[in-house]
Amino acid sequence: PFPMQTTYTWSDEGSATRMVLANTGEPAGFSKVAGFLMAPMMRRAMGKDLRKLKELLESGAADR
Repeated sequence: PFPMQTTYTWSDEGSATRMVLANTGEPAGFSKVAGFLMAPMMRRAMGKDLRKLKELLESGAADR
């Protein structure tokens, strides 16, 4: 609904890898008004995507 930039930062944490996700964007028009409703939906969608990414990485499917 509006331009948004997503940045993923990966760092080595010894026996694990830490990923930090940051989203930036400035809603305008209707998106600005509906922003408070969209934020929880965006968080749920990102959470779903990140769980799927974790599953793929840990299963080795990303290496195939």
